[in-house]
Amino acid sequence: MRINNVNIYFMKTVNALFVVSMFLGACSTPKKTAPKRDLPAVTHADVLKGGTSFSNPVVIMMQSEREVLDDEYKWLSVNYPGYSLVRRTHKVRSSKHYDIVRIKTNQGRLRDIYFDSTRFWGKN
Repeated sequence: MRINNVNIYFMKTVNALFVVSMFLGACSTPKKTAPKRDLPAVTHADVLKGGTSFSNPVVIMMQSEREVLDDEYKWLSVNYPGYSLVRRTHKVRSSKHYDIVRIKTNQGRLRDIYFDSTRFWGKN
């Protein structure tokens, strides 16, 4: 009868250690989080150029869509020579129209450039 009591005690101890180890293992497992977006870094020189945010856009004074696009691309080629276009989006914020152009600089950095095209949109 003594063997059975020892076996039962041993099994209870092993089970208790197993449950504790599983609990501790589950607590220490790193949680998966969403990956950070690759946000473009803004330098002091970029702020001086403009186009770094909704509050600091490059203002486009042209009146036709073709002129607006030409002026935006000209500004980009002067300020970011060798850039490549990643995407263009249009947003309206506080009744102003913005073209947001994401580019990849020739150094391989992503940048979002903000253009205020309200004057063009106000005419159409």
